[in-house]
Amino acid sequence: MEQLDILDVLGEGWSITPAGGITGEAYIASTGQSKLFLKRNSSPFLAILSADGIVPKLLWTKRIYSGDVISAQQFIEGDELDPTAMERPEVAKLLGKIHDSKELLFMLQQLDQRPIEPDELLRQCKIYFQPSGLARADLVEEAIAFLERQLPAVRSEEQVVCHSDLNHNNWLIGADGHLYLNDWDDAIIADRAYDLGMMLYSYVDEALWPEWFEQYGHPLTLDLKRRMHWYVVAQAVLSIYWYEDYDHPDRMDSYLFLEQLLES
Repeated sequence: MEQLDILDVLGEGWSITPAGGITGEAYIASTGQSKLFLKRNSSPFLAILSADGIVPKLLWTKRIYSGDVISAQQFIEGDELDPTAMERPEVAKLLGKIHDSKELLFMLQQLDQRPIEPDELLRQCKIYFQPSGLARADLVEEAIAFLERQLPAVRSEEQVVCHSDLNHNNWLIGADGHLYLNDWDDAIIADRAYDLGMMLYSYVDEALWPEWFEQYGHPLTLDLKRRMHWYVVAQAVLSIYWYEDYDHPDRMDSYLFLEQLLES
């Protein structure tokens, strides 16, 4: 039924196939030599992302009888970035452009997006902490204690638009070499360290950080580095809760990662 209502919007001659992803709300529509990328109920600020060249060009949006809004974007022939490619200067430049965009920030503020403060992340870490359900409750408890101690030092007045899921699979390099960052459904307003922490710890060798930040457009100060470390510890704790709930095969690796963070 969900695919049929989209076909009604497209008209005759089109076929659609799921585009993958966790939500199952994305599709590829094809007819002859033409292709479109379709998404149900995309982020409302997709238009400004498209105008800035951050995502593939938005072609149209249409509301269907169910009340859902279908957006159609240009289908880009290209490849997702390999993890090793996340060190490329184009990645740093595009992320810097996003974080410095006043237009994106204004748009998200107009959508009544409340900034995510470090206090809120710490609160979430404490709420979900159930020692009896964790393989390494002692490690998580140590991490929460670290977050509490360092909280006053990581509060920041600066707020930017953060993508919040900078996995390499969300970066697309087109056949023409243009770089895009897709999947903006979880965009938030937060400290830039929220985005930077997990991305750099996951993909960029620390020896290359100063060079990476030159391309990003901001210096790597001791204060920013401290904030990045705090956020990545908080995100690691929250990911452990998620892994444990779903018995994820990577859950033990997540404990090792958290242990390494607390030793550094």
